[in-house]
Amino acid sequence: MISDLTRLIDEVGKSKGINRGILIEALESAMLTAAKKRFGPYQDIEANFNEELGEVELFEFKTVVNEVKDLRVEISFEEAVELDPGVEIGDSLGIKMDVGTFGRISAQTAKQVIIQKVRDAERENVYNDYKGRKGELVNGIIHRIDRNNIIVNLGRAEAILPPHEQVSKEVYTQGNRIKAYILDILKSSKGPQIILSRTHPGLLIGLFGVEVPEISEQIVKIKGAVREPGSRAKIAVYSGDLDVDPVGACVGMKGSRVRSVVQELHGEKIDIVPWSDDPAKFVCNALSPAEISEVIIDDVARTMEVIVADDQLSLAIGKKGQNVRLAARLTGWKIDIKSESKVAGISEDIHKSLIDIPGIGYSTAGALFNRGFFSAYDIFSASIEELTKVEGIGEKKADRLKKTAEEYLKQKELEKSGEVSTKDMSVASGEEDEAK
Repeated sequence: MISDLTRLIDEVGKSKGINRGILIEALESAMLTAAKKRFGPYQDIEANFNEELGEVELFEFKTVVNEVKDLRVEISFEEAVELDPGVEIGDSLGIKMDVGTFGRISAQTAKQVIIQKVRDAERENVYNDYKGRKGELVNGIIHRIDRNNIIVNLGRAEAILPPHEQVSKEVYTQGNRIKAYILDILKSSKGPQIILSRTHPGLLIGLFGVEVPEISEQIVKIKGAVREPGSRAKIAVYSGDLDVDPVGACVGMKGSRVRSVVQELHGEKIDIVPWSDDPAKFVCNALSPAEISEVIIDDVARTMEVIVADDQLSLAIGKKGQNVRLAARLTGWKIDIKSESKVAGISEDIHKSLIDIPGIGYSTAGALFNRGFFSAYDIFSASIEELTKVEGIGEKKADRLKKTAEEYLKQKELEKSGEVSTKDMSVASGEEDEAK
């Protein structure tokens, strides 16, 4: 045994950053394990660290009996009285053991238990240090590459950058510094696993938080961010202070701030767009740099039909649909982009299909089209209340239009099945058709 065990405990506790009580508990447990291994599991043994003596004392507890049947757990009353004159039958008497009799094997067992306890305490400290840091950015050095996992040295701990969190265009070399986003902290028997990411939008948000003081001061807020890692990203920003331009703050003088973020992301193109609580305006901003001509909103389906000039179509859609795809993810709306020429052609076809319905002329067709009725089925499936919202249509006319649309649809079904030939339908309403 080490004579100055107290000093050793203090030194190890200080150097490893481990609570002194944990080390004493580990030492007591180690000695108890060694004793159980030496004397067997049936004996009742307790370990206690004596601060004054600076050593771990072991006490073997035996029951005081008149007649001893098991020496391992019992002691005769005569022997017990010699050790403690006040003892009585049935008492549990603690007898101090000679720890010096353990020998080399017992000492080695104690050493292994202490080492394991120290490791467990270190792992627990690391976990406690990082468990509240999920979502933060960390700096580290690439220590090694193990089966495509990048092992990053963070100082007191190691972290893992798994393959699916790596950017395919980036090259990771041992010894290089790396900045990453803490994706998760998992507790396992081998110690805490700190999972890093270079693909998460949180990395983009964190980098802007570092570069833009207005964000850290909460003058400018990041409302959302989406990425196609290594290629392109969009970030939506907002400022409650009318004197602060959120986009300008993120761009910086001569683009210095956004350039720093782009460099850290190895050339990833970043679109900084102003956030708006008006969904249509936000979608238009998100589709930047394309210019939008018109937006048609369907709140129920949460979709937007965005109309752009013909020369803006490819810009709005982006390479392989990237721009509209990122805009949809950023805004949370499904976006359908059409060119003005295509919309004009569609509008002409819809007008023609509406005019084909008996009782509907140009003016009624135009009014129906403007309210989103594009076919006989739309008219038939609509309620009277919905149809009366169309300019020039009252309840009676709405009812007649629904009946006419139903007859028209039935006629088309019969024509499609070949049961009847195409013929003019009479106007069910009896209303004189509008001039065509």
